[in-house]
Formats: sequence, C-alpha cells, structure tokens
Amino acid sequence: MSGARRREEPPPHAQQHAVANGGAALRGSVWSKALRSDSAWQDKDEFLDVIYWFRQIIAVILGIIWGVVPLKGFVGIAIFCLINAGVLYLYFSSFQQIDEEEYGGTWELTKEGFMTSFALFLVVWIIFYTAIHYD
Repeated sequence: MSGARRREEPPPHAQQHAVANGGAALRGSVWSKALRSDSAWQDKDEFLDVIYWFRQIIAVILGIIWGVVPLKGFVGIAIFCLINAGVLYLYFSSFQQIDEEEYGGTWELTKEGFMTSFALFLVVWIIFYTAIHYD
C-alpha cells in the first residue's frame, strides 16, 4: 500500500456499541455536527446527506404550511424555491462556513437534493390543500 491512505476505523468496541444501539451513536454524531456551527466534515458524503435531509424537512414543513394557508399556483412554487435554496445556502455558507469548491462549487451544493425535495413539497402541499380546502 505505498502511497495509499488507509481509512481510519473506529475501535472494535465502538463498532459493537453502535450496532447494539441500532447505529444511534453514529447518527447522533452526524446530526450533532450538523447543528453545530463550523463543524469539520472529513467525509464529504456525510455533509451532502445532511444537506439532502434538511431539504426534505424544509419541504414537508413548507408543504404543510402552504396547504393550510391555502397558497396556490406559481407564487407558492416560487416562494418555496427561494426559501429552500436560500435557507440551505445560508446554512452551508454562513453557518457551516465550508469551502464550496471542495464540493464542486456553490451551484452543486445548492441543487443537492432539490428535485426530490420539490416533489415531496408538491405531494405534501396537494394532500393538505385537498384535505382541508376541497369541497
């Protein structure tokens, strides 16, 4: 293994503890890093997963709000897009203060998981709007 870097693995007792917990120890550390400002992200995929799941949470919350309010049409879609992209941009640029170039640039982080969150938003919005306001 000349020149190759070996991936560090946690000690065996930590792996057994994580498996006994159902993986909760590993999940907790990712979310605690996600909620702490200026965390160090050694694994790029971990941070991209956090971005993805934050988008899904935002989509469900905004879908419920849009369905209850009742917001309709292009205005609702445009406001969702602005809030979704804006909140995540502020999260990774100001709160986490990561170097966007390590992840392929600002655009790559801004669009990470956007289409799936948009689809989820539409489904939740339609379900809540129809359930509450449809006669």
